[in-house]
Amino acid sequence: MNILVIGRGGREHSLIRKLAESEQAETIYAAPGNAGMEAHAERVAIEETDVDTLVSFAKEKQIGLTIVGPENPLMDGVVDRFEEEGLKVFGPSKQAAVIEGSKHYAKSLMMEYGIPTADYRAFTDLAEAKNYIREQGAPIVVKADGLAAGKGVVVAETLDEALLAAEDMLEKGQFGEASREIVVEQFLQGEEFSLMAFVNGSDVYPMIPAKDHKRAYEGDQGPNTGGMGAFAPVPDLKESSYDTAVTSILKPTAEAMMQEGRSFTGILYAGLIETVEGPMVIEFNARFGDPETQVVLPLLENDLVQVFLDVLDGKDPELSWSKDTCAGVVVASDGYPGVYEKGRPLPDLDETDGAFAIHAGTEKKGARYVSSGGRVLLVGAKQKSLAQALEVVYDKLQVFEDNEDFFYRRDIGGSSIASSESHIK
Repeated sequence: MNILVIGRGGREHSLIRKLAESEQAETIYAAPGNAGMEAHAERVAIEETDVDTLVSFAKEKQIGLTIVGPENPLMDGVVDRFEEEGLKVFGPSKQAAVIEGSKHYAKSLMMEYGIPTADYRAFTDLAEAKNYIREQGAPIVVKADGLAAGKGVVVAETLDEALLAAEDMLEKGQFGEASREIVVEQFLQGEEFSLMAFVNGSDVYPMIPAKDHKRAYEGDQGPNTGGMGAFAPVPDLKESSYDTAVTSILKPTAEAMMQEGRSFTGILYAGLIETVEGPMVIEFNARFGDPETQVVLPLLENDLVQVFLDVLDGKDPELSWSKDTCAGVVVASDGYPGVYEKGRPLPDLDETDGAFAIHAGTEKKGARYVSSGGRVLLVGAKQKSLAQALEVVYDKLQVFEDNEDFFYRRDIGGSSIASSESHIK
């Protein structure tokens, strides 16, 4: 069948690479895609949120399956429109995608249905928010309610930092419409991990866990980003914590959404933290995580096209996973997540020794790749162990040494490897 993937980032490039392995995939289209996808997909110059044109294109090209990558088209109701036109599409409805589109909604849902998460309050009034922050003290977390491309979260270590974050969001409109309301929540202590699942109503098929590194700089310093690196599975995560996350978080959330009249079909992503009281929810997303997808999908042994079709048909896809480990490190434009320049030339990457490059923000200038985004690409590797995978990745990243146009973190996965490992420079 012909397949359409909506999106332009690393998550979509990773999806396309996996879909291209399937004998069921005839032509894969990417709308609008990026330069790195051209080896496996035909790019189509349609924006992710141009729903009418996407529907017309899907009909014209007889698309048998559409997969929606990013959150914005989901919140714009692209899945609803495709379904109205009788087109097969994988992703949640606009009503279900609100679990990501509004942090306030997600928190209220969790509180109502007893899904473990941090205590919180939501505010539209700055004075009230500041009073609450002062009452609670630091550390404390301040979040924009709406979609902010992974950047609308401030983990404030001091009172002043928290008050400034509230001011920036509510008064100065730092994230526009997304920060007209904010959520202020209790700081949770523990190790974070991500858990994604294929969901159809009350049917939940969990993937293997992954760990993402959100902060821009080494030592988990600097501002939050969309993600600077990831690995899967998570070697220091207890099996009991994984089981609890599935039975006490993912499944009850899917059932709660059904009770709310917002039945969820698609990828439910839970950003979790393992606390002394067990796993708790930091956030939900209504789609594949980025960069977690880039390290989880290479470990999936199933035909991904068949997995999507099975889940949509209400069948168990019987997921099978490699025993290997996959790790990836993001190369970002200098200045990200703030102001950065585009059009900077990229060095050639060596994809031997199990290494691969997933493009997120690239275009072609002549025969050469140039940057077109903040997160430019991810260099990943699949190996027997996390240490081996990262050794390959960091070896391939040497081509970016002394290149002032780009930066990457040199400590991805470091805390999960024995400190005696010296290959992470």
